[in-house]
Amino acid sequence: MSKKITSILIANRGEIALRVIRACKDLGIKSIAIYSDEDVRAVHVKRADEAYHIGPAAPAQSYLNMTKIVETAKAAGADAIHPGYGFLSENENFSEMCEKNGIIFIGPTSKAMELTGDKMKCKAVMKKAKVPTVPGSDGIVEDMDEAADIADEAGYPVLLKSAFGGGGRGIRLANDEKQLRQEFEMTSAESRAAFGKAALFVEKYLERIRHIEFQLIRDSQGNSRHLFERECSIQRRHQKLIEMSPSPVVDQKTRERIGEIAVRAVDAVDYLNAGTAEFLRDPQGNFYFIEINSRLQVEHPVTELVTGLDLVKLQIGVAQGEEITFKQQDLKMNGCAIECRINAEDPFYEFAPSTGIVPNCNIPYGPGIRVDTYLYPGCNVSGYYDSLVAKLLAWGRNFDESRIRMKNALDEFMIEGINTTIPLYKTIMDDRNFINGELSTDYLERFKILNKMSENAKEAAKKSAKAAVAAVLLQSEFVRKTEAIHQSSMPKSKWKMMRG
Repeated sequence: MSKKITSILIANRGEIALRVIRACKDLGIKSIAIYSDEDVRAVHVKRADEAYHIGPAAPAQSYLNMTKIVETAKAAGADAIHPGYGFLSENENFSEMCEKNGIIFIGPTSKAMELTGDKMKCKAVMKKAKVPTVPGSDGIVEDMDEAADIADEAGYPVLLKSAFGGGGRGIRLANDEKQLRQEFEMTSAESRAAFGKAALFVEKYLERIRHIEFQLIRDSQGNSRHLFERECSIQRRHQKLIEMSPSPVVDQKTRERIGEIAVRAVDAVDYLNAGTAEFLRDPQGNFYFIEINSRLQVEHPVTELVTGLDLVKLQIGVAQGEEITFKQQDLKMNGCAIECRINAEDPFYEFAPSTGIVPNCNIPYGPGIRVDTYLYPGCNVSGYYDSLVAKLLAWGRNFDESRIRMKNALDEFMIEGINTTIPLYKTIMDDRNFINGELSTDYLERFKILNKMSENAKEAAKKSAKAAVAAVLLQSEFVRKTEAIHQSSMPKSKWKMMRG
């Protein structure tokens, strides 16, 4: 049994740090923030009960500095550390370091994290637990010839993946053996650079797939619950852009079936706390397990809106040894929620990063609208960290109401000084394929969404120019009529004098 948590150090920044701080305030728990040189004026520093400087702007010297963070937690008297997502959230060495220093890590154990982080070991465990996995190699592929043999058996196209990858990194597509040989060395080098290891595996590439994940929570007594699915198919280069719940293609019978498989998956690795089982769904309706994300997901508010649960509070409760209080049958899905990740990137120029001071911003609000953000007038969007600046969510009684609320909120959302992905999401909300639920991980390319976005921008610019001309003409007409009225009401001699 873990001890009661009275103070939590949040090993993160931005909107997720603020999210954890709010949960702490709800529970009467002291929140302890950390910050780098770049984040001296950040909102999470001001909102926390205490805040400690952690190092220079570069993540390796601040938010990734495990030793410094643990030392700070001990000096501040923190009972626990919440890692948020990104940074150290899926680092088994950090989890183990917390365990050895008597600090509760709000997440899975280091042992479970090590297993879920190694895709090959995890895949082997899933096969044993009769969880369906994608056809491909059963272990690490040692050389190119072995990779070619497996690809021939699985059938092209195939994906080369780093066994330690995540977030879309360390993945390359090969349509034939020639391309496989070219990509093998490049993927190995990419994996080595990103993760320090070059372990690769081969997986069958499934076309027109949907990315559907199940939110899970498991306590130290072995009680596992799934909190329904999220559709995450709208992506760019394997990075999620829009998430929603429920999925347009998951009915109640499928939800129960795949939810049971997801629970089986976390039970198989003796998981603890919140996590996500990720699946690919092919056009025939088959689901294939791909991985367990051993952390709180960026898109967790989607699940919160349709279940009414607070996932961060659940995490804290489980971390201090509490048993999950609800049964699976107690959970009901209510309405529909959509999340758009507002990134500081320019979608008109290959999603180039956009950084700098935000002179002003207007955050949307209203029925069913939620915005998780660190933005405020005068804040700095740094180039040192992730490009996510806000998560815009819309809840409705059904998909149509949720979509319309999202569309209106996007129109209200204004961020000066930087470029963002808002224009892309405005285009998607009006796209007939999105409205009809025709989603897949190649959605942007398949339906030429970026081209539609550019066309919409040109049309909007034309309308704006016409409106400006009309305004000038209207003003001129107003001046002419005003002068005519004045001229008719005063002597001609005075009028000529005024005209000069």
